[in-house]
Amino acid sequence: MASFDTITNIPKALLDIIDTFNFSKMSEIQEKAIDPILEGKDILAQSKTGSGKTLAFGIPCIMRTDMSRNKPQTIIITPTRELAEQIAVELRKVAAYKPNMKILTLYGGVPLRAQAESLAKGAHILIGTPGRIQDHLAKETLVLDSIKTLVLDEADRMLDMGFYDEIVKIGSNMPKNRQTLLFSATFPPKIEKLAKALLKHPLNIKVDTVQERTKIEEIVYETSDKFKTLTALIQSYKPGSLLIFCNTKAEVISLTDKLHRRGHSVIDLHGDLDQRERNEAVIVFSNGSKRILVATDVASRGLDIKDIDLIINYDLPFDKEVYTHRIGRTGRADATGTALSLYDPKESSKCAYITSQARTGQMKDLRIDASFKMASEYDTLCLNGGEKTKLRAGDILGTLCKEIGIDSNMIGKINITETKSYVALHHTVIDKVFKALKNTKIKKKRYVAWILD
Repeated sequence: MASFDTITNIPKALLDIIDTFNFSKMSEIQEKAIDPILEGKDILAQSKTGSGKTLAFGIPCIMRTDMSRNKPQTIIITPTRELAEQIAVELRKVAAYKPNMKILTLYGGVPLRAQAESLAKGAHILIGTPGRIQDHLAKETLVLDSIKTLVLDEADRMLDMGFYDEIVKIGSNMPKNRQTLLFSATFPPKIEKLAKALLKHPLNIKVDTVQERTKIEEIVYETSDKFKTLTALIQSYKPGSLLIFCNTKAEVISLTDKLHRRGHSVIDLHGDLDQRERNEAVIVFSNGSKRILVATDVASRGLDIKDIDLIINYDLPFDKEVYTHRIGRTGRADATGTALSLYDPKESSKCAYITSQARTGQMKDLRIDASFKMASEYDTLCLNGGEKTKLRAGDILGTLCKEIGIDSNMIGKINITETKSYVALHHTVIDKVFKALKNTKIKKKRYVAWILD
């Protein structure tokens, strides 16, 4: 694969930022898509989650942004809030070489008025879900006549959710000579119909369409007592991090409660949570404060957390595509992973698509450590400041180490969002930090801190 410095006219300042991501080479989708996108071509790309497609469309969109125009020039439409937020985080890192570039997210769970006020101040790149974008268009708080590029990410998932008409209608509000980039993991007939409606003479790119079976070990366990089997699997595999999928919100909540009562560090993720709760669930799982995440399929796409050791399908997914996306949360990039699926004997026909490609596991082969608990040594401290107050991870780290006297080994991952910062701290020092911050300033400013439950 080629290096990023082979991209046509890429600025050195952008290359320096990409170097900090520790990518030695471009992925296949990046190598095939970036230069054609820079040339203004429409793209119809089949590429699975985790293939590097965010940078494939993100780098050229940012490079082509005219900073002298404080109007939306790129709009990226995604199926879920989580994916919108994930893309925003990644693109803001890339865009750091262009001072004052504004990347705005538009999705539900956040007050419409607050988003409208941000839109009124201007933005260069918009990232949102179809429903919320439609809301803003209907209220005339969003105008798309300055859009140069429309990106549809995980288009197959959006069509599965019934958003065909909304996407076409949103597209009708943009200039006809715009560029359109459509990315999809699968190409059902609806995708071809959508492509014909929105794209003009697109370049077809097809990469990474087959799950790399060698990277993800798939095992199925037949059981009539799923919770007992789940407990045995946890105590046998002893993963560092575990993502469990259930089909319903009720099952997610119930299972999370059961695991919590048994001493595991666990949190849930489902559609009934508001956006702040959903974001924080992902943060505390990714920083190790919670070692188990129990989720509905809201997490099967748009959840980009590195180093998930184990996936368990506590409930069988409804179809093969959902299964593929679920297990794709592990074994990302160059890592390997393991995916386990539990099923009742009555469900044998339902899971034929899994058993045909997965190994059948035997409970008698497990070596169970009954004393093992997935407890975390870390908790998460939250500060009421982030990107908007120019707070950086280095500022927080310096204050904790130099001013408060915390050993850097006691400090875990630091996540900075627009309005908040999250710091993983060893449980032996978090109270000390919490108390000290009441009288300690960071960059000459005092921030309110609290410990997440």
